[in-house]
Formats: sequence, C-alpha cells, structure tokens
Amino acid sequence: MRTEDAAGRARYTAAVRRFCLLIVLFSVPLCLVPQRGTGGLPSPLVTALSAEVSATLRNAGAPGVYVVRIEDGETMFDFDGDTPRILASNTKLLTTAAALDAFGPGFFFETRFLARGEVRDGVLGGDLGVVGGGDPSISGRDWAGDSYAVFRQWAAALRARGVRKVAGDLYLAHGLFEARRIHPDWPTEQLDAWYEAPIDALSFNDNCILIRVRPGAAGQAPQIETIPPVQLLRVDNRAKTVAGRSKNPVVRREGDLLIVSGKIGTANGPFDTWISVPDPTLYFGLSLIDALREEGIEVAGKAVPVEGLPGEVWERLAAYRSGLLAAVEVANKRSQNFYAESLVKLLGARRCGHGGWREGTTAVGEFLLSFGVPASSFRLADGSGMSRGNQLSPHQMTRLLRHMWFHPSGSEFVHSLPFGGEDNGGWKSRLAVPPYQGNVFAKTGTLADVSSLSGYARAVSGRVYAFSILLNQTRSNEEAHREQDRIVKAIIDQG
Repeated sequence: MRTEDAAGRARYTAAVRRFCLLIVLFSVPLCLVPQRGTGGLPSPLVTALSAEVSATLRNAGAPGVYVVRIEDGETMFDFDGDTPRILASNTKLLTTAAALDAFGPGFFFETRFLARGEVRDGVLGGDLGVVGGGDPSISGRDWAGDSYAVFRQWAAALRARGVRKVAGDLYLAHGLFEARRIHPDWPTEQLDAWYEAPIDALSFNDNCILIRVRPGAAGQAPQIETIPPVQLLRVDNRAKTVAGRSKNPVVRREGDLLIVSGKIGTANGPFDTWISVPDPTLYFGLSLIDALREEGIEVAGKAVPVEGLPGEVWERLAAYRSGLLAAVEVANKRSQNFYAESLVKLLGARRCGHGGWREGTTAVGEFLLSFGVPASSFRLADGSGMSRGNQLSPHQMTRLLRHMWFHPSGSEFVHSLPFGGEDNGGWKSRLAVPPYQGNVFAKTGTLADVSSLSGYARAVSGRVYAFSILLNQTRSNEEAHREQDRIVKAIIDQG
C-alpha cells in the first residue's frame, strides 16, 4: 500500500465540512481509519478483491482495477492499475469534471433571440436572429415533452412587440463551435443513430427527429410522419403494410435521405424511432419557424445558417438560459453522448479559443495535468467515449475521482452520477439491495469488448473508497457487469 498525499487527512477534515450533503446521502457519519491485515496477512478486502478480479480473467483479456481510500489516498488494491485502458463512457467523468472545474456549478448556457427592423401594422420589416451558445438542452426534456416550449416563449416576446409577421429571414449564428460536426473516430455505419447525433452550437431536440411509421391498408405503403413536422429530410418509402402483425420496419438515414423499408403489420400500431439529423442548425431554424407559425406568427423568409449575425443593429428580444449542472447530470446519469460532446466543445471555445474537439480535449488534458495526472497515462479524442482513442489508467481515474471529492464542485459531481438502486435504466436493479443500495455512485461505459465502471463506494464500515474497474478485451459485457458488481460488493462488504 502507498499514500499519494501526506496531507490527505487534513484536507479530508476540511472537505467533510463542505460535503455535509454527501454525508447525509450516505446516511451515517464517515468513519475513516486505515485498514490493514493482521500478522502480515492480506486484509480481508485485499483477499476478497483478489478473488473477484482473478475471476474476471476468464472473461476479460485486459482488466485493470484500482481502489483507493478517499481519506488519505492510500492504495488499497492494484491490479495492472497503471496501464491505460479504453474508457468508453467513463470518458464522461473527465469531461464533466473539467467542465465543473472550468465554469463552476453556477454557469449557464445562453441562447439569444434577436430582431432588426421596424414593426408596422404587425409586420416586422426586417429579420430575426438566433445566436447559439452551445446549449444542448433546448428540447422537450424539461418541458413535459413539449419540444417547442422555448420557442413559444420567443413567440410571446414577438407578440409583446405587436409582431404577427416577419418579412425577412431567420439568421442562425452557430459559429461558437467548429464546422466539423461528426468526429472522425465515430463508426460511420451508426451516424444516423441518436447516440451519434452531430454536435453544433445551435442544437434542438438532441439533434434528433422522431420518425413515426403508421400502417396503411394491407398491401399499401405505410404513412411516414416526422415530429416535429419540418421538411428536413427527403423520404424514400420502400415499406409495405401486411395483414396482422409483423416485425417493425427498418428506418435509416443516408445524408438527407430517409429510407424506410421492410414491413409493418396492420395490427402493429404506430412505430416510433429517433434518427439523428444531418444539419442541426437548419433543423433548429425550421423548427423555430414552425413553432412561430403554431403561435400565429408567420416568417416569410427562410432559415439562413451563418457563422455570425450580419450587420450590427440587432435588438435583443429574449434569451434562453439553462444551467451547467443539468447538462452534467444528463451526460452522466443518462450517459447522453450529445451532452458530453457539447461540453467538450464548449471547453474548447471558452478555454482555448476554438470550439473544436482538439481544443476541447486539450482543455480536459490540462485539467488532468493540473492535479498531477501524468501525460503518459492518458489519451483523449472526444468528450463522450464513443471514440476508442480515449484511454486512461485505472490508477489515474481514481486520482481524478479523489480530486473531485475534495473539489469545491465535488458534491455536484458525485450527485451527477447514477447510484445503486436509482430509477434510471439498468441502475434500478443494479446494486439495488442493502447494503449496496444508495452506497455506490458510479459511471458505466460500454463499447464492443469494453466495459468500464468507476466511481465511489461507501463500505459497511463507513469508509469511502474511489474505484476504477476498466475491463478491455471482454468476451461478454453482460458478464463484465456482473463481475464489476461483485468487485464493488467486495469493497462494500470488506472495506
């Protein structure tokens, strides 16, 4: 065992005062004392972890596991912990921690709605403008499913000025982020999937559109509807309606062409699926124009994507603001790639002067270096972990986790993670019984032959540990999840 921070106990005492909310959540006061075996024998924790990690070798060809005690940073267990591993969505831990460190929990995104020209007889004799701030949250997620809710607020601002019609165009300024919207490492065959949505400074509905396929009469083509009803995609309807029930049709996108094939049964009912959009800025603009139409305001012109608004005489009508903490929570609890990639591009824009992946990952890397993570222990490619180029050693992942525990935004960071038994996808049944329920806060990560789990565990003793279980070359990720859970249970039972 080794101690990474000789002053850890003093910092821990100060941190406990800051983290009273965490202590309440963990339900009893933290009692942190060194854990050693007796008579020179390994401690029960080391013995239990050794057995569980050895079992992972049947499934994972390249496992790495590291466990430290939060109190003083002492290493409790190390299995190949200094070898960098592919992180998958554990990359989001790095991105969200760097964002909280750079911006603070009080930061908010701002998307501005502007106009130019005079209003006469209900007609704005000029243009509308929107300036994107990289906000990933303009959608129906926080508005009971009403994806137009923010746009309705903007319509109200126009009505307050007596506007019923806009004679000009809608300019959409998206220059905060780089023009490249798709990372070159992402699988090209999955670019139409919701989890590979393009990243832009003006985004709407997670840059995905809902495709609804309704069966027609038997032998006829089904009906295809987009929600919202904007003319963004060309439709190639190759599907057929058959009597009775059938498998759902196949919906895919190639560029701006939506292809629907296969069959849908008359008894199936509507089939819904989300597809990423090819042009987020145009999607934003067409949806805003449609929302204004629903609210009784006609825009005579077209949606015009631009780097920055033309001219200088623009009046601010309204602005939509959303908080960083909500975005961090969606990125971590929901493992939403789109949110994490928006955060890393924002880091690039604000910290390095350019909203691109290279600059954003540079900012994350500088954050890691700032508290002692060696440059040789990590590689960064994107913000979410879709790229297999994101690598970090389990040892340094626990260094990050411990750093964030004592960070001024540490409480917010920990609470952004899923916890055992949380009503959140697979976590509802994962580590969901006492003494594990509510005592594990951790982030998962999954790619083909990669399964990751890193976070915090409070043992039955009251001690709190940071752990990182990075399994590469897995034969079965389902089995990897069970193996990770057994390792975490050993920490809680014996720690």
